[in-house]
Amino acid sequence: MPSMKNPSPPFAAFVAAALLAIALPAAAAPFAYVPNQKSGTISVIDTATDTVAKTLSGGGALGKRLQAIDSDVKGDILYVVDAEHNKLFAIDPATDAVKHSVDIGEDAEGVRLSPSGDLLAVCAEGQHKVLLVDAKTFQITTRIPTQGRNPEHCEFAPDTRLLLTSNEGSDNLDVIDLGQKRSVGTIATSGHPRGAAFIPGTTHVYVAQESANAVDVIDLPSRKKIASIPTPLRTAGVTASHDGKRVYVAAGGAGSVAVIDVATMKVTNEIKVGQRPWNMALTPDGRKLYVANGRSNSVSVIDTASLKVTKEIPVGELPWGVTIPQ
Repeated sequence: MPSMKNPSPPFAAFVAAALLAIALPAAAAPFAYVPNQKSGTISVIDTATDTVAKTLSGGGALGKRLQAIDSDVKGDILYVVDAEHNKLFAIDPATDAVKHSVDIGEDAEGVRLSPSGDLLAVCAEGQHKVLLVDAKTFQITTRIPTQGRNPEHCEFAPDTRLLLTSNEGSDNLDVIDLGQKRSVGTIATSGHPRGAAFIPGTTHVYVAQESANAVDVIDLPSRKKIASIPTPLRTAGVTASHDGKRVYVAAGGAGSVAVIDVATMKVTNEIKVGQRPWNMALTPDGRKLYVANGRSNSVSVIDTASLKVTKEIPVGELPWGVTIPQ
């Protein structure tokens, strides 16, 4: 009988890998967080089972006009705009407790955490301003007037030196220099800009144009529109794939998600979802896309390999969008 005291290197490597797999449990699937505007709640979706694991309300503090949501990279804090109470809340999703809040004035819409995690930008649509909030102290440090009207969505450039706002009322984008803390120019767009997303590793940003039924491609260094891609009716939300090869576009009027091939700048697929899809988010592995359907009170789950809807998850009333910690 052969001795097992000195196993061969391949066998030893196999045993070591097996023991390591036993010792280290698989990473838990992330949660998707969905603010329900009229319910005043946040649905927490377990992306492993695609079911609602729990519902948050900030201990009952959230009002019934939730506008936008973002999270830190670990999912330890959720940032949500409460337009009923004119506040930005920081909520611990584990305990449903409000950690911080700050008054942001009337008619605020979008919120975005910087890639560095130390700065929050709030697009105060009705005030025609961007509010910069220190993520640690939760105090407003700067109020920056926009040159355009009704800034709805805020998007940090990848190097965090610039911030873009999509200005619904003036059909343009403001370019805000965060070092100078002022708007340094505008970029004309096709009509009623809303959600925006940078293509990873590039300076190109894709911006939904709701009234133009298109997505504009903006080159940030030259501050010019280089293309306008026709899309289905009333485009609103935009999400870029992690590998930069696709852009997913929610078309509210068509009840669908269009898939743009970045290489050709053309729509290659259209996926039917619920009524009035808004804002979306991908899982960290990029395998699933979660789409908030405002009029259907649901979230559609799209398998990004097959480009098919695998599930529709009931949530609260008028879901605004989805955030998934990356």
